[in-house]
Amino acid sequence: MHENIHQKIESLREELHQHNYNYYVLDEPTISDFEFDVKLKELQELEAQYPEFHDPNSPTNRVGGGITKHFPTVQHQFRMYSLDNSYDFNDLEDWENRIIKTIDNEPVEFVAELKYDGASISILYENGKLSQAVTRGDGFQGDEITANVRTISDVPLTLKGDFPERFFMRGEIYLTRKNFDKINAAREEEGLDPFMNPRNTASGSLKIQDSAEVRKRALSAVLYQYISDEIPAETHWELIHQAKNWGFKISEQAKLCKTLDEVKDFINFWDVERHKLPFEIDGIVLKVNSLKQQRQLGYTAKSPRWAMAYKFKAEKVETELQSVSYQVGRTGAITPVANLKPVLLAGTIVKRASLHNEDIIKKLGLHENDFVYVEKGGEIIPKIVGVNLDKRNLYQSEIQYITNCPECGTELVRIEDQAIHFCPNEMHCPPQVVGKMIHYVSRKALNIESLGQETIAQLYREKLIENPTDFYVLKKEQLLPLERMAEKSAQNILDGIEKSKEIPFEKVLFGIGIKHVGETVAKKLVKNFSSIEDLKNATVEELCQVEDIGEKIAFSIVEFFKNTENLLMIERLKSYGVQLEKGENTNEVLSNVLEGKTFLFTGKLSLFTRDSAEEMVEKHGGKNISAVSKNLNYLVVGEKAGSKLKKAQEIGTIDILDEQQFLDLIGK
Repeated sequence: MHENIHQKIESLREELHQHNYNYYVLDEPTISDFEFDVKLKELQELEAQYPEFHDPNSPTNRVGGGITKHFPTVQHQFRMYSLDNSYDFNDLEDWENRIIKTIDNEPVEFVAELKYDGASISILYENGKLSQAVTRGDGFQGDEITANVRTISDVPLTLKGDFPERFFMRGEIYLTRKNFDKINAAREEEGLDPFMNPRNTASGSLKIQDSAEVRKRALSAVLYQYISDEIPAETHWELIHQAKNWGFKISEQAKLCKTLDEVKDFINFWDVERHKLPFEIDGIVLKVNSLKQQRQLGYTAKSPRWAMAYKFKAEKVETELQSVSYQVGRTGAITPVANLKPVLLAGTIVKRASLHNEDIIKKLGLHENDFVYVEKGGEIIPKIVGVNLDKRNLYQSEIQYITNCPECGTELVRIEDQAIHFCPNEMHCPPQVVGKMIHYVSRKALNIESLGQETIAQLYREKLIENPTDFYVLKKEQLLPLERMAEKSAQNILDGIEKSKEIPFEKVLFGIGIKHVGETVAKKLVKNFSSIEDLKNATVEELCQVEDIGEKIAFSIVEFFKNTENLLMIERLKSYGVQLEKGENTNEVLSNVLEGKTFLFTGKLSLFTRDSAEEMVEKHGGKNISAVSKNLNYLVVGEKAGSKLKKAQEIGTIDILDEQQFLDLIGK
């Protein structure tokens, strides 16, 4: 009896896997959605009745439902490299020349693929079954999100045909434009802010703890790279088509190009046609087709020499300027924003563009209802790059910058050397007050994760908080009436506030928001002044004796402590047990191997964070500086290092290290 049931379950699983393959890979469904759902429900009922036949790769696991409270970190067996970028055909020609030189003038073919705008994934298959899925992370290690990836219909749970015993498939998880719009429509119905773009939404969706919720996001996937010690083909083109036969959804738009001219034609075609795609792309990925040539070319410290990403250039459209509004930031800085007649740009509707400051408005010569050119390239926020003077109405007035704060009415102050206007009413201007509290709870300050921006704004509107000290007297009964606030959420907030009392002095000093006192300055002040009292009593002259503290910062600190409201805030924080004195290990020094040496980190770091890198420098006796100059001894470069690396190379006396070489310096 049980054997018959088991056969029935396996038969249903095999049939449903085949229907998934027909629908998602071949795009040739052979049964209706209703018929599929009937068979799936039958399988679910049988599996529930006979749990001894459980299989993690059953089609029923597409539905999700598992809760993952922690995503374990997993080391990548094969590093996930990033790609070098190119923006014009000259770059590609130089790249091809380098390739030909390395492979001794052999003929070279390229595979051109769409560069999907999503989140990278590495999926391990063992004995034809999905075994593990891991995010890119820093390229060396990532988060294991297997349960969530199993919910994505494009990803096969079991394979077909003659597949290798163990291998990884690399690919991209993304959201179609249609599903992204559906998600935002649902959020707006619930009164939630819409998500900004499909790529970030896809990436964030993969880290949702409830896999059933991930399933609802209707993520898609495309698999584009086979990774293993054993390669069952001679070219990348063969491999991806073998992968399709095994059950993987590959990019149908990919093309084998015999020459670079064919590559250019492919790029030109998709530069125009990409907006007709149901998903977003931001360029084209090019790979040397021959796997033998790939091995010859090898890798740099960051990227494969046999692959290149061609990024599409910025697009420009014309639309009407409807008005200019002004936003007030945490520090009181005023940012003018152009409100535009909605226009389609790079696949999204653009309604606003930052104007940055008064000088930009004057440089553009903006008038009311001007027709302006708007540009957006890749991740860049839309910006106005020009005015169509032929369409200007001569009777329209020039845009005049405001003289008073749009939030509190206080007369604005212009900082000439920064071309920025400020509202000086920092203690009572609502956006500044809320911004200071958001800064206080931020990760690099007091790190109260459970207190989000919306909650803080809501608490302020309800007059429950006016400055950071008010967090420490909040009660659960005050939190529970807030929108979307449950018992557990309220308790998490209170627990987070209590835990913030353990945060060290240097982070508290950064968190209280003294103008010009950033993370690095706060650390240096704590090294020289062991308590908030010592700092409060310091003179401008004493402050200027601290390394890298000039008069501007010193005067700002002295002015902060002259304000009676700030002094009251400090006393209250002290009374609630917040750390306002230096701890025993704050200045712990591990060695003096870097003594007298200066360091600067640039680019995207993969072996450590910038914060931890700078901390390592200090703990080994070195000094971090903020700019490339002749005073710099070492520039440590990560991925996509740009102008700082170029300047260091021009100076010629600066030692340029990669991340591992830096670790070697300190014996790690």
